Order: sequence, then structure tokens, then C-alpha cells
Amino acid sequence: MKNTIELTQSLRISQIVTGLWQVADMERETGELDPQKTAEEMIPYIKAGISSFDMADHYGSSEVIAGALKGFQLKQPVQLFTKWVPKPGKITKATVKKAVERSLKRMKQDSIDLMQYHTWNYLDPSWIDALIYLKELKEEGYIKNIGVTNFDPQHLRIACASGIPIITNQISYSLLDRRGSDEQMKNVCKKYDVKLLAYGSLAGGFLTDKWLGEKEPEKEGLTTWSEMKYKRFIDISGGWDVYQNLLKVIKQIANAHNVSIANISTKYCLQNPFVAAVIIGARLGKSEHLKDNFRMLKLKIPDEDLDKINNAQNKLSTIPGNCGDEYRKPPYLTASGDLSHHVDKLPNVFKLKENIKGISTVSSNTKWEKMASYSRALKFQNRVLVSGTTATHGQILVGRQDATAQTHFILDKIEASIESLGGTLKDVIRTRIFIKNISDWERIAAVHGERFKGINPVNTMVKAGLIGEGYLVEIEAEASIKNTKPNERITKK
Repeated sequence: MKNTIELTQSLRISQIVTGLWQVADMERETGELDPQKTAEEMIPYIKAGISSFDMADHYGSSEVIAGALKGFQLKQPVQLFTKWVPKPGKITKATVKKAVERSLKRMKQDSIDLMQYHTWNYLDPSWIDALIYLKELKEEGYIKNIGVTNFDPQHLRIACASGIPIITNQISYSLLDRRGSDEQMKNVCKKYDVKLLAYGSLAGGFLTDKWLGEKEPEKEGLTTWSEMKYKRFIDISGGWDVYQNLLKVIKQIANAHNVSIANISTKYCLQNPFVAAVIIGARLGKSEHLKDNFRMLKLKIPDEDLDKINNAQNKLSTIPGNCGDEYRKPPYLTASGDLSHHVDKLPNVFKLKENIKGISTVSSNTKWEKMASYSRALKFQNRVLVSGTTATHGQILVGRQDATAQTHFILDKIEASIESLGGTLKDVIRTRIFIKNISDWERIAAVHGERFKGINPVNTMVKAGLIGEGYLVEIEAEASIKNTKPNERITKK
């Protein structure tokens, strides 16, 4: 079908996906929307060929509205995506199943076309548990396909390398936010056949003709959550003047092709070969840009125009961190500037134990720790020692035969152990790395270099005969910390 893309045999989607996150914004103003009436306002999109809709368990009553489509005689097939965004903490299969069943009931579906998962904290390995349970529910028929949202390339790689059949990663990607073009992201998408779903491609409306030549708005003049959020993106990428320069360049290109700034902005994202679709938010019943969106699909931005765009982009500051970091670490580029709309705090991953000698320990509850009677990490005074750590979680080997994935997961465990004992990764003064295959040393060293950039602990790497089938790397660490109390990562101002 025209203007669609096949992601799997069970899922073909339109390249323009209608995002329903603004349902929550609208209900903030007016109260809960009428499901039948609002669902009726989705029908023009479906008839126009924009048949895919993206929602979430926290987008107000969006799932209920989508479910109301069952009451209409639709000739075209409709694809309904949703998200599960649990609070931080331990996850059980019962918890996952309950969330999936709730979405199924609200959406009036027998099986979810695409269930997307978001995690707040990679240091807590429960995020892997969640994906494993989603995989099991997929095998049981509750879910047709699994996606993730706001995953950085490192943890997308860990999940895929661990056998989770992820087909999409929904991320912020636009002319302002180019993290989706990162080489690591492209490499992971290529290796594991993952497609990107780009949201924020219009930056909450800031990448449209509406704001060209306008004065910088005061905070009080920002009326929607999207505007509040993406104004922060503008601020951190260089400010209003640099942003306006980008708009002027885009406008010149748009005029040459007889299209809008929005057309150029969204087509720019779609011309990334790893982007399957752009998600464009809609205030159902209030604003429709169907004809304008389809004009974009017929457009191809030539190389000479892309060069002009790149020159304007080079004047911007890079959005800090990896994809999704805006939800995991400062600066929080959210509507509120923190995570207060989502979570209050991120609890310590591992439970702290103290004895009468003033020694504190944590356990990651691997079978080896119980069998051999040792701690994952131990603190005495200001010294923290972390045992040799592998990519073990419960009964599984995380990352399987991907040395890069195993190393990232190991360093997550080490960081979580140190944080639970009151320190941070910045407190690490020594690491020792044991590798099985000498051919992996550069990949493992590169991950160490990425995670310890600017920290620069002393390090030893040796080839060793590692115990256990499939283990490619083992790492131990030592830290010296000033704080004597465990950390509690507060995310609410």
C-alpha cells in the first residue's frame, strides 16, 4: 500500500502516525473527553490513509477513545499502538499482564498491534524483566509486536542481544534533536533490524510557519505541555536567535519546493533510512493538517538543500546525552523541567545491609552470590569494593554473544552497586577487566572508555578463562567515596 511500511508480517503502518498525547493536554483543560464523539474525529485521518495511532496508558483516555472506534463501520484496517510506562521498582509477570490486559480492555482489542515499553532507570535490571515478560505475553498471543520508547542505543542493544524481538524504538528526533542520527543508534538498528518512530519532529509546533519571525515567548505564554517541553529544547540548543536562523533557512527551502516548514521538518526525519514513520500530534477536532501532511510524503529534499540545513544545524548546540536521557538525568527536558509529572524518586536498586563492624554490603541476588557466600559490593569507611561482575541476571545471561552489550550491562550493575552504597560512578578509582576472547578487547575497551570518560580510573585488562558458558567479560571495581550514606536519586523538585 502507498505511504505505508511493513514492519513485520503482522504490522504494516502508515508513515504518518497520529499521536494522541495531546488528549491528556485537552482533558487537563476540559475534563475527560466523550469517547464516541472523539473517536469519530479520528475517522477523517483513517479515510485519508493515516491509519496508525499512537497512545499510552498515561495519555488521558486515549486508549478508551481508540477502543470506541469499534462502534464504527470502518473499511480500512487501523493500527493501534500503546505504551506501558510503569513506576520505578520491581516488576513481576503478573504486573505486566495486568497492564497489558487493562490496555486490551480499554482499546477493545484481542491482541495489541504494538506494545511499547518505557523504563526510567537502566541501573535497575527490572527493565530486562519487563521485556522478558512482554516477550512471553507476545508468545501467548496478548501482543503482536514489541517496541520500546526513549531507549538509548546501548540499552536497545542489550535488549535485542538478549533475544527480545524489538521492532521499534520511539524517540525524539527532529531538526533540533539529531540524536536519532547517532552512529551507535544507526549501527544497532542495522544489526538488529529495529526501526525508529520519530516523535517531536515538529518540536511541539515550533518547527512550523507559525513561529517564523516571532518574538521569543514568555514562559506564561506557552499554552501546551508540548510547547513547554520543546521550548527547553530550543533553549539548550542555542537559544531563540539560533533557532530562528534555522527556521529562515528551512523557509527558503520550503518556498523553493512550494511546501511548508512543517513539510520540510517531517520529511527530514523520514529521509533517515532507519525512521519508519513520524508521529504527529493531533488535537482531535481542533486542528487537522491532513492535506499538508500528504504533501510532505511526495517531497524529496535534495542533497544541496540538506547541506544548507546541516550548515544551519551546525550553529546549534547538541542536545545533551543519549536518546531518552531527558527522562533519566539532568537537564530534564520535560514540560516541567523535572520528572514530577511522572515519578517522585528513583529508589536504590539493591537493598543495603549493615553489620555491627560498620561494614555495608549489597547483593544482586545472583545464584553465584548465594552459593559462594559473597557480596556484590562492600563498603568500609570510604572504600567500596565491587566483586567480579558478569552479565548475569537471575537465571539468564544478558547480552548473549554480544560483548558490547554484556559490558554495558555489567557496568550498569557496578554503578547500581556503588550508588546503593552512597557513591557514584565518578568515585571509581580502579577497574579490572577479564575477557574471554582477545578479539573482543577493543569493543569492551570502547564501552569502558564511554562510561568512564572524564573519570579515568586506573585499569587492567587481561585475557582469562572465564567460568560459565557464554560469559565474554567480567569486571571488578574499586571506589573511594566521601558520602557515607546511601544515595536516593530525587527527581522531583
